[in-house]
Amino acid sequence: MAKIVTVDQMVAIEKEAVKAGLSYDQMMENAGQSVAQHILATWPEAAKSRILIVVGPGNNGGDGLVAGYFLAEAGADVSFYLLKDRDENDANYARVRAAKAQIVHMAEDPKFRLLKDQLQKSDILIDGLLGTGFKLPLRGEAQKLLRATKQFCDEIENELLVAAIDCPSGLDCDTGVAASECISADLTVTLAAVKVGLLELPAVALIGDVVVGDIGLGEIGLELDDIAMEMMDLSLAKAWLPRRSKISHKGTFGRTLIVAGSLPYPGAAVLAAKGAYRSGVGLVTLAVPGPIYQPLVGVMPEATWIQLPHEDGSIARGAVQELGEALSRSQSLLVGPGFGLHPQSQEFLQGLFQGENSGGQAQSQKSVRIGKDEVQLPPTVIDADVLKLLAKISGWHKLIPDQSVLTPHPGEMSVLTGLTVDQIQRDRIKVARDWAEKWGHIVVLKGAHSIVASPAGNVMVIAIASAALAKAGTGDVLAGVIASLIAQGMPPYKAAAFGAYLHARAGVLAAEIYGSTVSVLASDVANTLPEVFAELEV
Repeated sequence: MAKIVTVDQMVAIEKEAVKAGLSYDQMMENAGQSVAQHILATWPEAAKSRILIVVGPGNNGGDGLVAGYFLAEAGADVSFYLLKDRDENDANYARVRAAKAQIVHMAEDPKFRLLKDQLQKSDILIDGLLGTGFKLPLRGEAQKLLRATKQFCDEIENELLVAAIDCPSGLDCDTGVAASECISADLTVTLAAVKVGLLELPAVALIGDVVVGDIGLGEIGLELDDIAMEMMDLSLAKAWLPRRSKISHKGTFGRTLIVAGSLPYPGAAVLAAKGAYRSGVGLVTLAVPGPIYQPLVGVMPEATWIQLPHEDGSIARGAVQELGEALSRSQSLLVGPGFGLHPQSQEFLQGLFQGENSGGQAQSQKSVRIGKDEVQLPPTVIDADVLKLLAKISGWHKLIPDQSVLTPHPGEMSVLTGLTVDQIQRDRIKVARDWAEKWGHIVVLKGAHSIVASPAGNVMVIAIASAALAKAGTGDVLAGVIASLIAQGMPPYKAAAFGAYLHARAGVLAAEIYGSTVSVLASDVANTLPEVFAELEV
């Protein structure tokens, strides 16, 4: 489990570790060794590669010296480029000097010719220049060295892999804002916990794959349980994977009701159903407007179907009365994929979530009157145009079932909150967390590094970004995945976070299967979900 912290929180954690008996020197030794291990695990060829480590004057540079020592021990040809000379009493500096490693000081390379020569000869660059304490603007000698390094990286013809220690140098680890000289990493080994700025824009485009390095907190029993923000990674996903008994039937894995589709967007219903079935739900019922039923029924033979009253091919208000039995038998409800913005569909939502008694007042948000019966609404996922339609209903967040899962992209989040897309994208984690608390529902803010936030203040970041998911219909698949997991018994927040991970990882694997992100379709993402589950079961 990877916790997410601010820079101040990390400083406090390190101080607590020192009080508990873990010295800064030992933390540095653990950190550097862990960086080396992660680089070797990510790029096994590193043990036979030429590696250049750019070393700053602080602890980040010290981590780089330690990492270089262990990489050399593993067989790599390691050299160091120092911004400034290290103290003669620096044991890590003395160790690499004793090992006869090639060391160049910036002071003896005023035109950066030696730096360029080393980069041209290297296979891997390790960025150990500036750490998490850096604050913009970037100035002085560090700016000159970083600028020259970035320029040469852009110019050299050989393919150079870049690993950053804790964060790419020049990046503000609280805000995600980066200096123009910041070098994009293929791998970031962040230490002890993920720094929150790494997961904000524009940092997400600069960090590559993120792994968490060990500084030894476990050795002294120091836990980070009180930290409310986490990053979903492979180990956590494996731990959350639902176990399935061989002695089971379709009812064991729940039923989800998907109310979706309109004449302009018929395929959205099928994509959501595919996402749900591929994620393990036992039965999907698709409730769609009548005109699109016939074209779709043969495309999704595994589903059961309800034909709903419509107006101009969109779901009409009276359709609520057709859902009674399906609602009562379902363990989750998904509303929204392909819905459209027809006024009748908004009235349908009012009838579903608001209802009216004889006095015209809103009924309980947990049930809806169908005929003479009061039917309980199952845990609900709300997606796509329904989010925009709900925004037009006063007090909407009080009317929908408690702990509903909302899945807006930034544009839909803008409609719901009144914030601009730019305001949302500048501080995605805070926006998702604040509005989840305000509304009392789970928010899945989609995009590169999707954010999942709960009303209790918990945040899970899905640190995966892929252009493969930048296609119409992928959001419908995600909504189906989440609804499926809820129907199988996962609590809504956990289902939203796990579902977002499954979906994002499926996009990455689909791109690998097709050899490019360009040609991946939403249906390909749904059909690649089995590959993700297979990966988690290993």
